[in-house]
Amino acid sequence: MSTKKTSLYAIAGVAALAVTLSACGGGSGSGASGGTYDKNATVNIGSVYEPQNLDNTAGGGQGVTEALNGNVYEGLFRLTDAGKVEKQLATDYKVSGDGLTYTFTLRDGVKFHSGKELTSADVKYSLEKVIGKDSQSARKSNLAVIKDVATPDTKTVKVTLSKKSISFVYNLSYVWIINSQAKNLKTSEDGTGPYALDKWSHGSALSLKRFAGYWGDAATNKEVVFHYYKDATALNNALLTNAVDVVTSEQSPDALDQFKNNQSYKVNDGNSTTKLLLAFNDKAKPFNNVKVRKAVDAAIDNKKLLQSIWGSYGKLIGSMVPPTDPWYEDLTGVNPYNPAQAKKLLAEAGYKNGFSFTLDTPNYDPHPTVATFVKSELAKVGITVKINTITADEWYTKVYQNHDFTATLQEHVNDRDLVWYGNPDFYWGYDNKQVTKWVDEAEAASTTAEQTELLKKVNRQTAEDAASDWLYLYPQIVVANTDLSGYPLNGLNSQFYAYDIKKKD
Repeated sequence: MSTKKTSLYAIAGVAALAVTLSACGGGSGSGASGGTYDKNATVNIGSVYEPQNLDNTAGGGQGVTEALNGNVYEGLFRLTDAGKVEKQLATDYKVSGDGLTYTFTLRDGVKFHSGKELTSADVKYSLEKVIGKDSQSARKSNLAVIKDVATPDTKTVKVTLSKKSISFVYNLSYVWIINSQAKNLKTSEDGTGPYALDKWSHGSALSLKRFAGYWGDAATNKEVVFHYYKDATALNNALLTNAVDVVTSEQSPDALDQFKNNQSYKVNDGNSTTKLLLAFNDKAKPFNNVKVRKAVDAAIDNKKLLQSIWGSYGKLIGSMVPPTDPWYEDLTGVNPYNPAQAKKLLAEAGYKNGFSFTLDTPNYDPHPTVATFVKSELAKVGITVKINTITADEWYTKVYQNHDFTATLQEHVNDRDLVWYGNPDFYWGYDNKQVTKWVDEAEAASTTAEQTELLKKVNRQTAEDAASDWLYLYPQIVVANTDLSGYPLNGLNSQFYAYDIKKKD
């Protein structure tokens, strides 16, 4: 899972923090379209999301996905920036009649950066690494349906599932195929992608160089360097001074005018899958009471919050489902802002005079600002909030692993993560047996239409139960120098494919 900076992009299996298929928008940015470009260019990319480490099964966080996914590591399948799943290291696959056995044929001529040829043993190792005991992979729980991985020959992988999983191939787009003999993956790599790791200077930059032995089309640039900044102001200054060519995700909407009004830059508003949540511990008092959760939801003016943080950008969604998911419905009207209704619900729940609770808040933006806003809003209905500011690592241990919290703020980056409400053991403890049944039935569905209808029911039920308060959906704003083209606009699940980026001569 990953969280912004450690947002829950991988939360289903970590929180150091972890597609469909229908995200809108193009897969490349406009700018240096047409004309010639420098095939030996160095593309400088600005970001505030430095990896925690380089292993996406060990809590590498959002930054490791942004820098390495698709660039250094590849999967049997890949998720495009437009939200489609495409074959990558797998050239073909077959599914048995009962839907339990998948047989994959591997692409010929693929080599790892170490020079070793890709074999079925590497795929087996990679799959088992994701579902292993210590894995913090975003899709660990979803891929737990893997019962057995067999390797009939070096080019064939046979995966047997314990039960049907309509999302299995989609979930495989999260799995990096790694050399089974690789070591020290937190600080080094051995993938099959168009770039190899050049150097990682902690706290500063991570550089990737074009891999000469790549099986596919060579990267359109020679090198990309991810430069890391502590805050949005420093990031924007780097773009203005040409220290970077593109910013993966703009964090300061107030600064956009300086780019909009400058012909040297292009501001792109793509589609995000990142939701900011006020997540309750639904098993702990007072949030084990649905009326209390609904009261808190009704007491917070999410529209005002979004405008205060992002101005005219971003979106209210009223549930865990972004518009790019197939089962999206606008549920903002289920628990609308209504302080009077909040007070009424509190009285009905036995809290006429309010109550107090501690809000565990990650220490990176925008959480401290959001926490202060939430505290102010809830005070108006008699609820007292104590803000407990913690680091990303503390959040992972205290909240995600130990469930030692009453309420927390966190970002969930992935699409299709509504299904985590079907798991009563997930960190927020939501337990609705009907929802769990619908989620299980959706995963065992024979058609996507059947899956979609079931998950729409889940979406509405979790909204009606105020399982969490989904504060807003982030915008995805990519700002780039007009000399650049080919950069991704949407960055679904925090990925940022750099191999198609072109820079003018």
